[in-house]
Amino acid sequence: MAAAEKAQSVEVCVFLLVLIVSSCQSLFYGGKTFKRELSVQLNPDASPSPSGFDLLHVRAVGQNDTLHYLFCSQGAPTLLLVHTNSISSTVKVNWTQFSAPNSSGGLTVEPQSSILYSSAVVFSRLWEYDDVNDTAEATSEFFPPYELQDFSWAHLNLSGTTSLLCGTPPNTINGSLCLQLTAFDSEGRVELWPRLLHSANSSQLEVWLDGLLPRGNHSRFMLELQAVGGAYPLSRVDGRQFIDDEFTPSIFKMFQWVSSMNGSSDILGFVQWKPVAYRKSHPLLEDATPCRHSDPRSQSGKETAASSGLIRAFYLDPAVVGLNVSFGLAGEPFYNKTMFLSWTMLVGVGAPPVDSFSPLVLTIMVVCLGTPVILLLLGGVFVFLYKKRQAATTAYEPIN
Repeated sequence: MAAAEKAQSVEVCVFLLVLIVSSCQSLFYGGKTFKRELSVQLNPDASPSPSGFDLLHVRAVGQNDTLHYLFCSQGAPTLLLVHTNSISSTVKVNWTQFSAPNSSGGLTVEPQSSILYSSAVVFSRLWEYDDVNDTAEATSEFFPPYELQDFSWAHLNLSGTTSLLCGTPPNTINGSLCLQLTAFDSEGRVELWPRLLHSANSSQLEVWLDGLLPRGNHSRFMLELQAVGGAYPLSRVDGRQFIDDEFTPSIFKMFQWVSSMNGSSDILGFVQWKPVAYRKSHPLLEDATPCRHSDPRSQSGKETAASSGLIRAFYLDPAVVGLNVSFGLAGEPFYNKTMFLSWTMLVGVGAPPVDSFSPLVLTIMVVCLGTPVILLLLGGVFVFLYKKRQAATTAYEPIN
């Protein structure tokens, strides 16, 4: 009986040791991450460069596939993502056809048989309303929307794998709307909040409104997004809950606008964000403001193609689903206070990155859960040794 108890104690010790070692390995070493080889090209093979807009091509080559990110400022700013099963797939642009405002086609990914999935996000409109009653509801008085296809967009500013596009509304010299695209070759996080977890299969788009003069004394804004795809566009928004907010303080939710095949759980592509915006360019916790989204709804493919040169060039018969992201809730400061708003999202293929427990939380869990286990284990060993000693001293009774 004592031998069996001893063997069981040894098994428990071995199990706990393996568990602690594996936890420490994942905590301090992290494991290997998948990487892609990135290359960036502005206005590929254009001679001379197009007038009035830019087309950025980021090529992310994996072991046996390629992601093509195409970011264009012809009309409404658009990000197109094409996933192919070939490491040699290329983008071909017929610049005469692409630049014509009323012409379709002009951009292809070849070989076309290698395309596994494609989707695009169009930034179509910016809505402003005067929230006099501080309700942050759509019943407030809306001003005419800013049509982003009518903005004056500056040339793309490139810095490594990051590109910045800024534009101003017509007949306006003050303020701008900017979009910053960053492509990644591996898993990680950027330094500024909301510090979304990205992978080699995703890129980040940060949108900010800076210095645009409000048309009301209590202005709030909404951004209209249109998701464009072929057979399987982004069609539903899923929500996730977390208990760890170390990387995005006070935010415990994540939303994912996903594309799936016939509503299945297998995700083809996604747009992912946390429901928070910031009122300063280098935010602190007090600069965070909540944001909400509307339900996705089908929209006109012809209207979207007319507003975006990239959609018109790549898709013949696009399926379009749109939603609005609104910034600020009742009781939150209005845009007028800081004249700045920023919001960040990820765009990618496959399953979206999933936030796990941070190293700090894992350390706390190991300490809090490991200490009682170790104490119980030491107590068990002490009791075992005590009983063994007692059995040894009472094994033989004295003979009178």
